Amino acid sequence: MQIIPAIDLIDGKCVRLRMGDYADKTVYGEDPLAMARRFEAAGLRRLHLVDLDGAKAKHIVNGEVLAAICRGTSLVVDFGGGVANDTELERAFDLGAQMVTAGSIAAREPDTVLRWLAKHGAGRIILGADARDGKIAVGGWQETTSQEIGAFIRPFYEAGIRLVISTDIAKDGMLQGPSFGLYEQLLTAFPGLQLIASGGVTTAEDLQQLSQMGLHGAIVGKAYYEGRLTLADLAAYAH
Repeated sequence: MQIIPAIDLIDGKCVRLRMGDYADKTVYGEDPLAMARRFEAAGLRRLHLVDLDGAKAKHIVNGEVLAAICRGTSLVVDFGGGVANDTELERAFDLGAQMVTAGSIAAREPDTVLRWLAKHGAGRIILGADARDGKIAVGGWQETTSQEIGAFIRPFYEAGIRLVISTDIAKDGMLQGPSFGLYEQLLTAFPGLQLIASGGVTTAEDLQQLSQMGLHGAIVGKAYYEGRLTLADLAAYAH
């Protein structure tokens, strides 16, 4: 299972939110590039980088940070937040992102994301399936739609998408464990899905259970920043 550390950005700084609430954030003092280099030095190879300013603005805001991390490390960066049209997608790739997570735009303009999939391939487009009470949330999680998560994933899965990041928003930043039941349902419904768990990972036991369930990856954020999981813990489960 891949261990994917997360850096969320507001005003160019590393932050973590609780349940996606921009008013309930913690700012971590270390420069994002220095943080990324710390992950790289520990032997991790992936990074989940989210432009929270961009998610609200509907265009990339923290592009300089993305470029600095891609130039300054060899991490494979998947980037999300503000990739709302063709121009922003190409900009994210030009700035160095190897993969882009399509979340809000996949809900609002599915045909656009299907076109991206056809052009760039399943290895570069990740579907962001973030849900609150089983319903897809968009716009930096500020708006919950009426679309059930399974029905949302289905057309993209049938078109060839396999990489899916799924966050149970109620778990995000709460340090209360991931949404094991949700992930079990999705793995059963979509054979061969390369599902990446996000939100709630708190302990090494959480990572072990996700790995045993067959998750493709797990995104770790607040548990590391708050000292619940060490870099050694993350490296031990990364392969």
